[in-house]
This record gives sequence, structure tokens and C-alpha cells, in this order.
Amino acid sequence: TECVSGCMCPDGLVLDGSGGCIPKDQCPCVHGGHFYKPGETIKVDCNTCTCNKRQWNCTDNPCKGTCTVYGNGHYMSFDGEKFDFLGDCDYILAQDFCPNNMDAGTFRIVIQNNACGKSLSICSLKITLIFEVCLELVITEELLLEGRIQEIATDPGAEKNYKVDLRGGYIVIETNQGMNFMWDQKTTVVVHVAPSFQGKVCGLCGDFDGRSRNDFTTRGQSVEMSIQEFGNSWKITSTCSNINMTDLCADQPFRSVLGQKHCSIIKSNIFEACHSKVNPIPYYESCISDFCGCDSVGDCECFCTSVAAYSRSCSRAGVCIDWRTPAICPVFCDYYN
Repeated sequence: TECVSGCMCPDGLVLDGSGGCIPKDQCPCVHGGHFYKPGETIKVDCNTCTCNKRQWNCTDNPCKGTCTVYGNGHYMSFDGEKFDFLGDCDYILAQDFCPNNMDAGTFRIVIQNNACGKSLSICSLKITLIFEVCLELVITEELLLEGRIQEIATDPGAEKNYKVDLRGGYIVIETNQGMNFMWDQKTTVVVHVAPSFQGKVCGLCGDFDGRSRNDFTTRGQSVEMSIQEFGNSWKITSTCSNINMTDLCADQPFRSVLGQKHCSIIKSNIFEACHSKVNPIPYYESCISDFCGCDSVGDCECFCTSVAAYSRSCSRAGVCIDWRTPAICPVFCDYYN
């Protein structure tokens, strides 16, 4: 209705945000806060997406599932549900001996958190892998210090359907059926399962059916609202006692403040490229909690584990962050290479 100072595009064209005019079909697509031109592609998990007329056209490949356990009882299920659970028993982390699996089961992973110190924070793990060939692999920190993994076979003549490898600081176990297991020999466990396991697994890692709402399905096949009740349902034996979650920072304000200072690297510009792809807040909060759980303030392993967990999630989202330095959680790659 009146003249307004400024720039306008001719009919049929729109502003591109940089002072120029473009046809509407040349408008960019947006992903993770970044703009992509028509024809550009990005990787999302195991699929490729192409920008076309402001819309993403993506392939529909089934992707593998990843479950992660790290630090002081922090879990991320196959379907991406994050939760905290502590227990001093043997628990089924993941298995395909499940009611919803019509095929014969092939693996079971049993995990035991070994608490240490006054705060009952987790300092080591005992892990048992049971395979369909009637063979158990028992992995503990003590056995690895001796450079070996204990194998218990009920049928010594059975052909092994797995292989064990040492990659950098990780113990890696791969099965012929597509289950991969990684342990950093401290408190981080990563389980990968092939797309063929979708909807066929159960345990603390969930059922890998693409829906996180039903991840807290108990051993009795009911969906539990309480994480504690859900976790306790996957105990191997019912004789051991339950552990109630406590706020490790509640009575330690000094450590809480110090933890916030150290853990702020997760929210800093070092990881800025990842913030739009992976929410840093859950990892930041678990980092502070673990820092308060360390018996020694100088023990940086609690801190490093949480930052490394966020870095791994960023890497899976396609963002590689070079965050380690000689002063911050160094890894001696030359030694491992």
C-alpha cells in the first residue's frame, strides 16, 4: 500500500539469503542447521539423501543397530533410547534368544558392573558371551591383563562361529551371523547387530524394532515405566540385591562445579559441528555425574569416557571431531599402530 525501502526479486524468483535472486526450484535443503544446494547429497546413517526442490530424497536401506554402555551405568539402546541403570548383578545386555525371534538363537551377552570405591561408581566390567555352539567367552579386566580371554566350551569339537581381534585399545569379537562386540577394556561396551536382527533381539539394549517407546520391555514382555524395574527384570539370578540410583553430585558441590568445568568441552565450540546432529546435553550431564563418582578428583577416566561416548555418536552421525590433545585424554596411537 506504500513504498518500502529494500530489495525485491522479479516475479518467479526468490531471495537466496545472500542478496541474490534464484528460481524457486533452486532453493536449498536444510539438515542439521546447514544448507545444501539442489543435487548435493549427504549420508544419514547408512542411507544417502539427495536435495531436490527443497526436499530430501533418501534411499531406504536397512541399517545396523548400535547399543552403547559407558561410564557409570549409562546406556543407549539400539533404537536410540538413553537411560541410566546401575546394578550389582549379572544382566542380559543383548541376546537373540527372544520370544519374538522365530529363528534359533545365536548369541547372548551377559554384563556385570563391578562397583568400586566409596561412591559405588563403576570401575570395571565382567562380560560373558554365550554362542549357539555351546561355548562361553568370559572377558574380565583381570584376564585381559594376562593377555588372554577365557573360553569355556561344552563341545570342544564344535566349529567356532566367531573371531576375536585386538584393534587399537579395543577387544573386538565378530560372529558369522552379524553381531559385533567391542570393549575398550575399561567401562565402554559397543554392540553392533546386522539389519537381519531387527525385531529379534531383547535385553537392556532393547528390541531394535525402530521404535524407542517400547525399549523398556521386561523379560516378561511387558513395557515398564520404571527404568529400575525394567533393568532388574533382566537379572540372570534373583538372589542379588537391587541398587537404587542416587545423585552422586548432591553431597559434593565442589566436584560438581569442577565436573561442569571439565565437561563443558562437550558443549564448547570444539564439538560445535556436531551439536545440531547429536544433542550434547545427555552426554554433558552423564559426564558431570561420572566426575562426581570418581574417588579421586585427579582420575580423568570418568571424564574421558563420557566425552569419548559423545565423540563416537558424532562420528556415527558423520561428524569427526579431533578433540584429544596431549593434555586432554591422550591416546598413544603410535604405540597401538
